Amino acid sequence: MSASFLPRHPGLCSTTRLRQLATGATSATARDWFLLAAFGVLAACSSTFLDLGIKRIPGHAILRVVFPMALGLALVPRRGAGCVMGGTAAITAVCFQLVGFRGEAVGLGAFTSLTATGPLLDWTLRRANSGWRQYVAFSLAGLASNLLALGVRGGAKALGWEAAGRRPLVEWLSQAVGTYILCGLIAGLISGIVLFSFRSRRDENLPQERPE
Repeated sequence: MSASFLPRHPGLCSTTRLRQLATGATSATARDWFLLAAFGVLAACSSTFLDLGIKRIPGHAILRVVFPMALGLALVPRRGAGCVMGGTAAITAVCFQLVGFRGEAVGLGAFTSLTATGPLLDWTLRRANSGWRQYVAFSLAGLASNLLALGVRGGAKALGWEAAGRRPLVEWLSQAVGTYILCGLIAGLISGIVLFSFRSRRDENLPQERPE
């Protein structure tokens, strides 16, 4: 397969904590594609079925999405991997809805964060190779995904597309602005810290300077 599809991401390759399990081939392998599809499905399953017990906190759906996709990047550290996972997650979520498996992911906001997180991870991580820039990139992806979800969910409320009995827009928005931002930042940052090291493997192998 051509190396132009899913090329290696040098920064993610050198900082993933799962480097012994990650593939280092120049071109994406069938295993890479399978793993990315599997983690896209996992993210959709997590978003649909996993109950964290915090339903009253607006924007918490991102907490069920970022980690599976970051785990996919840790095992398949390639550019464009997030788009593959995001597309697979979207298809899986739609299939769940069609067959009646509605679970948690019944809102447009949750679906937005599910489909947008992967591509946003690709975008924010494109030049982040290690250190604080990489952690900031994960945080920004979570934040941007949740802000998109906030806009979509708020628009749905404003247009009256939500089911009867849901909280009015003004009451919901006064809480949601803060919780969507906080949940997005936390989800991205924790995923980055858990799955990727601060220093690249190349930096760790450099000889340390001795104090004079």
